[in-house]
Amino acid sequence: MPRARRPVPRLSATVICLNEAEKIRGCLESVRFCDEVVVVDSGSTDGTVEIARQLADVVIERDWPGYVAQQNFAKDQARGEWVLSIDADERVAPALAREIQQVLARDPAEDGFRITRHVHYLGRWIDHSGWYPEPRVRLFRRKKGRWEGVDPHYDVVVPGGVGRLGGEIVHYTYDDMADHVHTLNRFSSILAQEHHRRGRRFSWGSLLLRPPLEFLKKYVLKRGFLDGPQGFYVASLSAFYVFLKLAKLWELERVGPERPWHREGAGSGPCSPLRRDPGP
Repeated sequence: MPRARRPVPRLSATVICLNEAEKIRGCLESVRFCDEVVVVDSGSTDGTVEIARQLADVVIERDWPGYVAQQNFAKDQARGEWVLSIDADERVAPALAREIQQVLARDPAEDGFRITRHVHYLGRWIDHSGWYPEPRVRLFRRKKGRWEGVDPHYDVVVPGGVGRLGGEIVHYTYDDMADHVHTLNRFSSILAQEHHRRGRRFSWGSLLLRPPLEFLKKYVLKRGFLDGPQGFYVASLSAFYVFLKLAKLWELERVGPERPWHREGAGSGPCSPLRRDPGP
């Protein structure tokens, strides 16, 4: 049964999800320390909503409007003074939960806090490769913070000071290589469509230079070589992602938005499972 609501929640956790029955329970159990848990689902068919209703205070089923819009909708449904945003394939580590409670108890002056996310990928914790530490604002004042960005990449923007917490969010990302490639294909379609809509133009120079530079950035500058074979895969697929975005932008300029992937990328919903990109 959902927990009884407190009259005025101090801290609300928000989760947006789609078909995450295998992971949503662990996610929601990790935020039980919050005063309120709000879940916004985008049409799950695998039992995600039923599990969420057992553990969350508020569960809303809503058609998919895009990543930024759905995150802002979830934030606006929360009642807490503070919002903690977490994905269904993530967990709040116990040390982070205690730290959040301690920080909010002292009534901080900041409007938001960056939190490090530790990614578990293909059987290994990724400690470099541009995926770690990569702190992002995940805890913020509800009335001050706002999600902004270009789908599917987005961040919270707050007007005031931003602190940093020492605890971590644990991220159990892609299930396997096929899942990773599928998500990159999906994300690249969405981003190419967004860039095309905003008037960004394709260039051969970018297509020739940016993918190999992305590989060097992840594997050498970000020391992905220290992450073993997984670091090589991260760097290689990051370069492939850059290539896909640019190649699809080229295709859009020449073919137009009538192809099926263009319509899918524009708005049929998130990839399954819905997730936040683990790195830039």
